[in-house]
Amino acid sequence: MNVLGSPEPDFMQEEEIVLFSDSVAKWIDEHAPQEKFQQWIAASSVPRELWNAAGDAGLLGLSLPEEDGGFGGDYRHEVVLMRQLGWKGADHFGISLHNAIVMPYIWHYGTAEQKARWLPRLQSGELVGAIAMTEPGAGSDLQGVKTTAVKQGDHYVLNGSKTFITNGQLANFIIVVAKTDPAEGAKGTSLICLETDGAEGFERGRNLHKIGMEANDTSELFFNDVKVPLENVIGDTEGQGFVQLMQQLPQERLNIAVQGVAAAERGLEATLAYVKERKAFGKRVIDFQNTQFKLAEIKTKLTVAKVFVDHCIALHLKGQLDAATASMAKYWVTDIQGETIDEMLQLFGGYGYMTEYPIAQLYKDARVQRIYGGTNEIMKLLIARTL
Repeated sequence: MNVLGSPEPDFMQEEEIVLFSDSVAKWIDEHAPQEKFQQWIAASSVPRELWNAAGDAGLLGLSLPEEDGGFGGDYRHEVVLMRQLGWKGADHFGISLHNAIVMPYIWHYGTAEQKARWLPRLQSGELVGAIAMTEPGAGSDLQGVKTTAVKQGDHYVLNGSKTFITNGQLANFIIVVAKTDPAEGAKGTSLICLETDGAEGFERGRNLHKIGMEANDTSELFFNDVKVPLENVIGDTEGQGFVQLMQQLPQERLNIAVQGVAAAERGLEATLAYVKERKAFGKRVIDFQNTQFKLAEIKTKLTVAKVFVDHCIALHLKGQLDAATASMAKYWVTDIQGETIDEMLQLFGGYGYMTEYPIAQLYKDARVQRIYGGTNEIMKLLIARTL
């Protein structure tokens, strides 16, 4: 999709990346076309088989080395997948959380034994990943987590609850943010990996009903005296969880910005097609000056957003993306996404309010972008600390 008309940066034009993008587009057309996605929206979840198909196609673990059970690519491959999912309206599939959030925690901080035990199974689709951060009383404030992991003999006993957990209904591998030493605050936080199959005391709550992203299963999770082996703490050392989270959150926030631009690009493509066909007062909607001015503003804003996100991707590929810049990308792009999609919907008139039109789904999906991954207000606090 080149609806903005701006050239891709050189690092995204390499032949291997372009060919990979084409192959991802074909895979989505075959396995997750819109007619199926509408069924999955109604079911509030994608089918478990889609994860197996993604594993068979080599779409899991894209940016991890082959020797560790990954695809052998880099972050550009994650960007390609996120963009194609956004462009084709398949972005409810929580594959990028699995790939570019869950698996990197194991690869960056896991022991050799943990990598060997989990990464190949996450890459094949045998394991579906989720990360359980948010609690009923702790959202963007991760230091307020109440879930505990108490050491007893050769295992931890996990107690607590989580909510708004992406992939929560299907995931059977969950990284749980828990306090191994509540008296130490952030320094007492650890990341504990739970394989849920057969785990006594682990319960899934409701598949939460949302105003958007309906096909992405999002759940409450409950831990009632769940026993987890001591060797399941990431890195085999307690108290490192908060640092690990802070180091990986910039990539999560960049992911959200990448997804925001892709979704808005899809919206612009749909809007252009509509206004060129729809007539009012005897002429096409695009022939009105107001329409042209609105679309000119939208194209400009989205072009600026894409250029900034491409800049952040380049920094990240060099290991130079800092938390403040990632926060700028997350908050600004998602604000622009919501603003421009709202303007686009207006150009559809009453039809924009009908769920049969893609712009209505894009409008609903955009709202959560300003909330998860840290609210945009928290992003501004993080940026302000650099002033």
